[in-house]
This record gives sequence, C-alpha cells and structure tokens, in this order.
Amino acid sequence: MQTLYGIHPVEEALKAGKRRFDHVLVARERRDERLEAIVSLCKELKIRVRTEPRETLTDMAKTPAHQGVVAIVRAQQFLTIEDVLQPTGKPRLVLALDGVEDPQNLGALLRSADGAGVDSVVMTERRAAPLSAVAAKAAAGAQEHLRIARVVNLVRSLEELKRQNMWIIGLDERGTMDYDQYDFSGDCVLVMGREGDGLHDLVRRTCDHLLRIPMAGGVSSLNVSAAGAVVLFEAYRQRRARARGASKGELPDQFGKAASKPKKQKGLGS
Repeated sequence: MQTLYGIHPVEEALKAGKRRFDHVLVARERRDERLEAIVSLCKELKIRVRTEPRETLTDMAKTPAHQGVVAIVRAQQFLTIEDVLQPTGKPRLVLALDGVEDPQNLGALLRSADGAGVDSVVMTERRAAPLSAVAAKAAAGAQEHLRIARVVNLVRSLEELKRQNMWIIGLDERGTMDYDQYDFSGDCVLVMGREGDGLHDLVRRTCDHLLRIPMAGGVSSLNVSAAGAVVLFEAYRQRRARARGASKGELPDQFGKAASKPKKQKGLGS
C-alpha cells in the first residue's frame, strides 16, 4: 500500500477511480468545504474515513504539508512500453524522462504533461525518482490521469518508438534548433534529461533532433521542470492550432499560417 496526502492528490485519485483505497484520514482540527467534499466523495464510494488529530496525519505523511487529509491506497499500476506503442488514431505526444531524480521536479513535469495533453509518459525504473507521495503532491494529482510506463532501458524503448514512426526530440542546451522552430504537430517523443547533467550520451545520440531554449540572461538553462513546461505547452499550442485549422479545412504550420501540407522534417541520421 502507498500513502497519498494533500487535497488535490487525494481528490484526483478518488475521481480517477483507478486505485483501491483502504481508508482515508482527515484532521480533526480542520473543517472546510474542500475537505468536506473529499469526505462526501469517500462516503459515496464507500471508502472508510477516520477522524484523527493533526499530529497523527503528520506522522503518517512524514510531513506537516498534508493539508488535513491522508489516504492509504494501493500503489499505482504502470504500463509497459508495448502499451505506449498502441496507436490512438491521432498524432501522439509522449514525454520520456531520462533519470529525473528530484520528486518535486517529477511531480511538476507530470502536472505539465497532463495540462499539455501528453498521451503517455515513459520513466526509467532505476536512478530516477519514484512516483512517491512527495511527487504526487507536487503533481497535484495529475499522475492519476496520465498513462505512465516504467522501463528498464530507455534507449531501447526510444528505438521501439522510432520504429512506430515517432520523432525522438531531446531538449539539450547544446541543441542547434530553438524549441519554437520545431513542428510538434505530428507523432513525437520529448525527452527530458537529469537535473544538472542533462541527457545521457546514448540517449542524446538516439534523438532525431536536439532542441534548445534560448536564454536572455546570465543563466544558461532552466530547471528541468520549468524547461519541460515551456516546451510541452509550445507543443500543445501548435497541436491546438493544427486541430483548429483542420476543422476549417486548413493545415496551419507552427507559426499559425495556413500551409497546404505538413512540413517535412529530417532527423539527425537523415
């Protein structure tokens, strides 16, 4: 079993309906509409609710940042790379994480992925942050709505995605193309690297394109979760523009201009 804490993580897990809840603890000292809504949802779903002193919840969550609610749930089930490979009938956007180690960064990336319409997330099993209660709190419950796969070998998984005609796009400060110049409207995988070190060499060489975020200040790069949000929402903007154009009989390119056909792109190995 696993511990979830915080209003958003517990509420989203209840709404998603993918996990089995053992019971939910609520703080005796807190009474407000948000907490009462969770209690009502638990009653509706026939999930046990116990009222306990706030200190008991702090001991369970191992942090005072539980916002008055802690849930004991079955651990989240992960997909395999074969599940990610299944066609969806529309252009896919996949987020691949190459060893992100900070649970706060992991949670923030998952929250951005959900908001930007990512189809699946691929995470490495080793040398990476687990999908813990800390990551779930940072994700504000977004992980409950995402298709998440954990893999042993990321390079092998990226090669399998390539064979499904998906472009592998790495974000790297040494990239030669600005992120907003790339056409994200087709099937593509955005690969984010480790804090500080970026992409592993083998992962970098597997990428078809390496993109960069131009920086105006003295700092050379953004935090991985901030960088991921920037690029994911640029991809989302482009994909929305293309969908709107398609409904009007047009195919807008990444600059919002009508184009007769999608722009052909070449990979590093072309």
